[in-house]
Amino acid sequence: MINLNTKILVAAHKNYQMPENRELYMPVFVGAALHTNMQLPFQSDAQGDNISIKNSNYNELTAIYWAWKNLDADAIGLVHYRRYLSLKKQKSLDTILNQEQVDHLFENYDVILPKKRNYYIESNKSHYLHIHEARPLEVLQDVIAQDYPEYSDSLEHVLEQTSAHMFNMFIMKQPMFDEYCEWMFDILGKVEKQIDISTYSSYEKRVYGFLSELMLDTWLNVKKYSSVEVNFVFMEKQNWFKKGGNFLLRKLRGHN
Repeated sequence: MINLNTKILVAAHKNYQMPENRELYMPVFVGAALHTNMQLPFQSDAQGDNISIKNSNYNELTAIYWAWKNLDADAIGLVHYRRYLSLKKQKSLDTILNQEQVDHLFENYDVILPKKRNYYIESNKSHYLHIHEARPLEVLQDVIAQDYPEYSDSLEHVLEQTSAHMFNMFIMKQPMFDEYCEWMFDILGKVEKQIDISTYSSYEKRVYGFLSELMLDTWLNVKKYSSVEVNFVFMEKQNWFKKGGNFLLRKLRGHN
């Protein structure tokens, strides 16, 4: 079995229970540059080459950027302090992916992904537009069409689908990780220069994190790297009745 030096970032903005295996899992304080009065016992995303100051707009991507520029590993991934990858379905840190399982998966695959999130009654595009401002998505389509035209058809395919790999969660071998980050951050940087988000709500200002959720599958569809899906595990109890009701309300009233 291969034995890769794998680092899985755990994006967090507050103190929270973390996996015990710190050789594999690396808790990262995202947006540390915006919260200089807060100290967390995690790796800061504000060290070295970073975009920590942009966390309000880039979400967990500030952790991914930090790893891209500062972390040396054979494989790099990201999960969230409440969301993990697992071969099982239990809500327990004891059952999330361990080093042996990761190594076993990487024997045959280049990328490890969570199972797709399925919206069933609407496309990824309609779901996005029911929740978010339309202009950033339009600019994303334009930037890809102009600067990365070989990805345009893939993006349109992703937008037409009713499911996608969401939450910017993945584990990739280092060459693929570097390639993906270079592509993604270049595109998002160009989108950022073309839109004004000053009047957006604090939620909508997280726009680049939202857009990036549509970019992972866009990139994977073109690159054709071998990938495998595992379970997505949310550690806290979810109110599915409330979530379903909010989903239907957005569907009926649209984005304002």
